[in-house]
Amino acid sequence: MGDFISAEGDNDEVVSEINTTPLVDIMLVLLIIFLITIPVATHAVKVDIPERNSHLTQTKVGNIALVIKADGQVFWNEQLLPDENALKAKLASVASLHPQPQIQVWGDIQAKFEKVGQVIQDCQQAGISRVDFITKPIRK
Repeated sequence: MGDFISAEGDNDEVVSEINTTPLVDIMLVLLIIFLITIPVATHAVKVDIPERNSHLTQTKVGNIALVIKADGQVFWNEQLLPDENALKAKLASVASLHPQPQIQVWGDIQAKFEKVGQVIQDCQQAGISRVDFITKPIRK
């Protein structure tokens, strides 16, 4: 028997092209997710933090990064604080939030311990319940 041809004269052929529209949609969604999460994971204030073995701390959107530079300058999420009173005011404002945000202290390896200790004491006096120190893992 020969090839079957329908009454209208159309041949039933298999379409061998791949529909890439869903793939492009998924890639665009992933790109948007990466663009949103990358600024959260990186900090613009550059400090050389010490290396220590410790448990991992999750960097979340609500966390507050207190960066202490080698010269004693204190940054609140990349914003330079002019003095200790500005730090105390910001700490008091977040201490009343429920749940409290996590304070992450990024102390430069060359920063004086006195300045880091003062920041920790200010956190305690404000009533902050969770303060984490951020360090680099020890290179092996």
